[in-house]
Amino acid sequence: MITIEHLHKSYRVGKRDVSALHDVSLHIPKGQIFGIIGRSGAGKSTLLRTFNLLERPTRGAVSIDGVDLTTLGKAELDRTRQHIGMVFQNFSLLSAKTVGANVEFPLKLAGGFTREERRRRVDELLELVGLSEHRDKYPAQLSGGQKQRVGIARAIANAPRLLLCDEATSALDPETTQSILALLAEINVRLGLTIVLITHEMQVIRSICDRVAVIEAGEIVETGEVSDVFLHPTHPVTRALVAEHTHDDFDLAGLRLGGARRVRLTYVGDTAYQPILTQVVEQTRATITILQGAVSRIKDTPYGQLLVDIGGPDADAAAAIELFRRLNVHCEQLN
Repeated sequence: MITIEHLHKSYRVGKRDVSALHDVSLHIPKGQIFGIIGRSGAGKSTLLRTFNLLERPTRGAVSIDGVDLTTLGKAELDRTRQHIGMVFQNFSLLSAKTVGANVEFPLKLAGGFTREERRRRVDELLELVGLSEHRDKYPAQLSGGQKQRVGIARAIANAPRLLLCDEATSALDPETTQSILALLAEINVRLGLTIVLITHEMQVIRSICDRVAVIEAGEIVETGEVSDVFLHPTHPVTRALVAEHTHDDFDLAGLRLGGARRVRLTYVGDTAYQPILTQVVEQTRATITILQGAVSRIKDTPYGQLLVDIGGPDADAAAAIELFRRLNVHCEQLN
């Protein structure tokens, strides 16, 4: 649905140009939830805002459904933007309008709807986001999570094809964050809506995204399926983000058993629930000592990771590693 090609964005600061984005290329399929993660100042907000040309790139192409937005005139771009919703970190609600009036506002701007049609649409949206009973309240009377639900309802009022989320959960507590992420996942499924979200939290990516791009200093340094990037990061920035999320402070050196091979085992999907260790121990003469382990989920996919020492003669340890791989377990030897 979205194709970003060789995107550059720079700003004039004094007498010099400062690069915010450098040669960014991305492809986002229709119907996916795509995450862009990076630290503060990495360029993720700037990149997201080029998707609807709130930030016009210095050069490069931004295509949605095959149409390059950078080639459109103002009237055409305005019409295209009506099909791109946006959710903001600070909610950006109109404080003097009720919840219902906030959701109705983009429908009035778009035109072409009768008062009754707008009322019915607002009713549908408030029911979808679980705020029907709050229709006549004002933003100041709502919690942070409720405000963000209003923002989401407003963003999808015009039935957009694309929803952009700019740090939509950063101002929320963990429990509320999970409820908002669950709502976004539901909207993605029920409406077939493509969602692009930016965040600095790996947990957000892991919870709902299908694919992810990692951005650092204005460049995409890694991209792929969330399970691949999370479980097998290749770039140092990605590895650091994953380590912060998993809090992996295990002392690899201090717990090494004499002569053993230190191996990280990764199981994905149904393999996570199979008695793999039992099979390997029964079929080889290697000894396996479990040092650390966990089973969790990446979106809807279960996964498990074990840190083990495989002991015994080299031939037996090698046979155990080979058997793990034949059983679809990813093996990373750490020593």
